[in-house]
Amino acid sequence: MRKIIYSISLILMFACVATAQETSHNNNGYWQQKADYTMDIDMDVKKFQYRGKQKLNYTNNSPDDLDKVFYHLYFNAFQPNSQMDARLQDIADPDGRMVNNLGSKQAPKYESRIAKLSPNEIGYIKVNSLSQNGKPVTYETVGTILEVTLNSPIKSGETVTFEMEFDGQVPLQIRRSGRNSKEGVALSMTQWYPKMAEYDFEGWHTPPYIAREFHGVWGNFDVTLHIDKNYVVGATGTLQNPQEVGHGYEDASKKLKLPKGKKLTWKFKGNNIHDFTWAADPEYQHDIFTTENNVKLHFLYKKTLEKKYKENWKKLQPKTAELLKYFSDHIGPYPYKQYSVIQGGDGGMEYAQCTLITGKRSWGSLFGVTAHELAHTWFQFLLATNESKHPWMDEGFTTYISNKAENDILGKNKANPHLGSYQGYEYLIKTGKEKPLTTHADRYETNLAYGIASYSKGNIFLSQLEYIIGEENVAKTLKKYFNDFSFKHPTPNDIKRTAEKVSGIHLDWYLNEWTQTTNTIDYGVKLVNNKQITLERVGAMPMPLDVQVTYTDGTAELFNIPLEMMRGCKPGEVTTLKDWGWAYPTYTFNVSKEVKSVVIDPKGFMADVNRLNNTFSK
Repeated sequence: MRKIIYSISLILMFACVATAQETSHNNNGYWQQKADYTMDIDMDVKKFQYRGKQKLNYTNNSPDDLDKVFYHLYFNAFQPNSQMDARLQDIADPDGRMVNNLGSKQAPKYESRIAKLSPNEIGYIKVNSLSQNGKPVTYETVGTILEVTLNSPIKSGETVTFEMEFDGQVPLQIRRSGRNSKEGVALSMTQWYPKMAEYDFEGWHTPPYIAREFHGVWGNFDVTLHIDKNYVVGATGTLQNPQEVGHGYEDASKKLKLPKGKKLTWKFKGNNIHDFTWAADPEYQHDIFTTENNVKLHFLYKKTLEKKYKENWKKLQPKTAELLKYFSDHIGPYPYKQYSVIQGGDGGMEYAQCTLITGKRSWGSLFGVTAHELAHTWFQFLLATNESKHPWMDEGFTTYISNKAENDILGKNKANPHLGSYQGYEYLIKTGKEKPLTTHADRYETNLAYGIASYSKGNIFLSQLEYIIGEENVAKTLKKYFNDFSFKHPTPNDIKRTAEKVSGIHLDWYLNEWTQTTNTIDYGVKLVNNKQITLERVGAMPMPLDVQVTYTDGTAELFNIPLEMMRGCKPGEVTTLKDWGWAYPTYTFNVSKEVKSVVIDPKGFMADVNRLNNTFSK
């Protein structure tokens, strides 16, 4: 998800989704559970309530027998006294979209909006019945989690069928989901249905919904939605009955067959995805742009937008096709035939085969948020790391590739398109609020620390990796990472091992220092004595160094000093010196001419927290 903080050729093997494999988590042999949903939803647009029937075929591909299962009931967070409500009242810098400031800018006093919701304004999902293979099971709703005790264990390799009836109410408070947004979008339906929790080699993942993002089980979705005929729907998956709904989906060469009555029935199907999202509004303009690879890009935005905003939405359409091509070329091929950019929600948020974004944006903002959310398709929906545990792998990697895509497609030609992330990281260090990237997403003491860590420091993990193993090796790493781990929920060790296999360089030290500690990088030029240069390590975190030396005769030479524990060095047309053992605080080397100046990391891709000591000038 895009936030304001300083500012994927290879063929996919879909069969991996349902195939039980080895349980080792140190290679690409991950097994995956499978959840196939069939849902029928009847929406009341006046009361913002809906009734649902859900049939879930759940396949246990794990080596374990399961005596319980768990569902997420995300909408239950939007109630007074929920954990989400409590967190809004407890955190020092609550999300401004969810609180009222009763004080001043200088002395804020925050009030949770969720705490003020009336019964017809809250969000909820109420499970009315649940059965396993036709027999009722015992279940209990605990906040945003449904705890289900099974009649009989689901054995390893077994598929069972759960059938459920439930009621839902869309919350007035917009937080990704919700009704009647500030821009007038009626329904933003994300995380709206009882969703089976993920079970993997680490066990069940059942965090309460407090603020952060999501983790899900891949499967197939067959969703039928009954809604007021005046409403236009944008959604995950492919519409199965376009001639029955119209609204720009139907083939103009075929006769439109609109049914009688007050409601239309929309039928969507999506395969090999781990979530389903939809949005609806009676004023949606629906445009379709088809890419060179015959992917249909759907754009749904309010007809009532001011002219300048509608022009931006038109301009966005071919550029989104360029973004899709960029990510497919640089990470791996987009495997679906549809993607939708939908006005809705409260900012920008990625979902399966679609994104919800706010629509009243300048051109740069609209393109930027679309670039970021579309890039999430690869890191959150095809690779799909656990965002609760490793948000930096999703948000950071998405920021990295979307920055590069923007720089290329818009012709910005920035030497370092990630400069904003470096600046944000440096700012976080100064605040003293940094926590290790291993911190659970909900456990950061401030939203500021979470945001900069996940987006900026997570981005720097890859941009700085270019500095360590070379830009070409990082490009190869991303493609191999996607090829080896798409549809497998990779962990931090997987990206590290992929980079090691590509580059031949040992990187355990890098993963440890950058993600598991808050150690900082600080190297300096300590002494230059004629033709002898002495460098010093001031910070605790080790790094290889690029050092540019300019001589008094006007010539210059670039040196690379590898770390001893790298057991190798990055390729490139540089002079490689003897490696530097981390425990030695200083490093001295000689040059052939008299020195005029010395610069450590001349391109600025190392996140050195003190650049004042990086330069010597005679």
